[in-house]
Amino acid sequence: MPIEFVCKIKFAEEDEKQKTKQDGDKESLIEESCTPPAKDLAGFANSCSLHGINHIFVSGRLGIRQTLWALAFLTSLALFVYQAAKCAISYLEHPHVTSLNEEATPEMVFPAVTICNINRFRFSALTDADIYHLANLTGLPPKNRDGHKPTDLMYPAPDMQDIFNRTGHQLDEMLMSCNFSGQNCSAENFSVEMDFPISLAGIGICNCFSDDKVQVSCLNRVYTRYGKCYTFNGNKTTSRKTKQGGMGNGLEIMLDIQQDEYLPIWRETNETSLEAGIRVQIHSQDEPPYIHQLGFGVSPGFQTFVSCQEQRLTYLPQPWGNCRSTSKEKFPGYDTYSISACRLLCETNEVLRVCNCRMVHMPGTADICPPSKINCVDKALAQLQKNSGDTCPCETPCNLTRYGKELSMVKIPSKGSARYLSRKYDKSEDYIRDNFLVLDIFFEALNYETIEQKKAYDVAGLLAANRNNFGLVSIVLLFRTPLNFALLQVRSQAFCDFRTFWYMITTWKQEEDCMSP
Repeated sequence: MPIEFVCKIKFAEEDEKQKTKQDGDKESLIEESCTPPAKDLAGFANSCSLHGINHIFVSGRLGIRQTLWALAFLTSLALFVYQAAKCAISYLEHPHVTSLNEEATPEMVFPAVTICNINRFRFSALTDADIYHLANLTGLPPKNRDGHKPTDLMYPAPDMQDIFNRTGHQLDEMLMSCNFSGQNCSAENFSVEMDFPISLAGIGICNCFSDDKVQVSCLNRVYTRYGKCYTFNGNKTTSRKTKQGGMGNGLEIMLDIQQDEYLPIWRETNETSLEAGIRVQIHSQDEPPYIHQLGFGVSPGFQTFVSCQEQRLTYLPQPWGNCRSTSKEKFPGYDTYSISACRLLCETNEVLRVCNCRMVHMPGTADICPPSKINCVDKALAQLQKNSGDTCPCETPCNLTRYGKELSMVKIPSKGSARYLSRKYDKSEDYIRDNFLVLDIFFEALNYETIEQKKAYDVAGLLAANRNNFGLVSIVLLFRTPLNFALLQVRSQAFCDFRTFWYMITTWKQEEDCMSP
């Protein structure tokens, strides 16, 4: 009898469920990909990635949960708009901050030092013709020669540059001693060399050129409103450096101001000076001296100590600041823009416009104004000073070096040194007290201050701030778990209260049924 075997294979229920689930997932993915976009607000909210929207717009009526979510979303949105508008307004105002820093250095470039005797003309050097021509400047009456009236005297036209150069105080006669950082110096070290053939008397160039270079005989002259002056360390290509701070490590000079050569005062003019001493300006090699406004006075009979602190300032151009950028056109005759150069050029242009000449210290190649036009020059400069802000605005350069100063002084000579100095320089003790002075200029320390303006808010800062402000919208995420938890607690508490109430009702009813007969 044949035997037949029947085999039945039964798959595990779990495998069948997994297979059914995978098929269902594939169908759901197909359905989702083929589902058309939602056309109602609830469908849009569910598909939107903005936090909180899907909890506000739901199908059905509005409840407490949706109301809380809406308040949280609107609050965060209002904060974001407020902060974004505040950042935009702050950016459009272009604010800046100022940073102050102090940096040490092993050596520092010593500044340029310009000195001028307050008296412009030596009385003994003036000729009859000089006194005649300079009557409007000095107030001295012309000499009556051989009984002639001053109006009858005839002299050739004056050469003002020659008069200032010839009659000004000579440095080799004023300079008694000179020392820089322990080394002796002389009048030859007070020089200004320029390498371009433009007559800029205001910064030390005279009308004496040879092969596009200033001749050696002109290297120690610098003209200012005080006439012939002298600048120490004025050449930025060969500037001197100091490697130590404190007294004795800078420039120390002894000067004789020669009061015996001061002009007698017969009447006051705009150029009359009642003082005795010198004017000093400490400035960088990149700017010409503007000593009549920026200089300080040093009196005879004293040793004056000047402690300097170099400051390097950096300003911002428009719209964050109001400095003159280096990319702008330079002034003719100046390698570097400076406020002093701007003022000198403005004064020169105004005097040229009104009087058709220039003063001896002004840059350019125009004719120098004779003394007969001094009243015209004074009126032009006075009018320029009144309207300087409108007619000639001089912007602050974006990079500027200036020197802070602290002055102190002691009296010289002492009783013990007066006789020694009298024998040494063959002068009387009274002369030394009335005419000698010592000027000591040095760095307080080998460090400099940097004062820099920086942008407080730029495009990168605006974008970073708005990126942080976007996080305010996500504040609703903080409400997500607390809100859900709170609503769950309310539901749970209500359900528990309902169950307790129902349990009490059913228990009371059962007890009542048991007690009934």
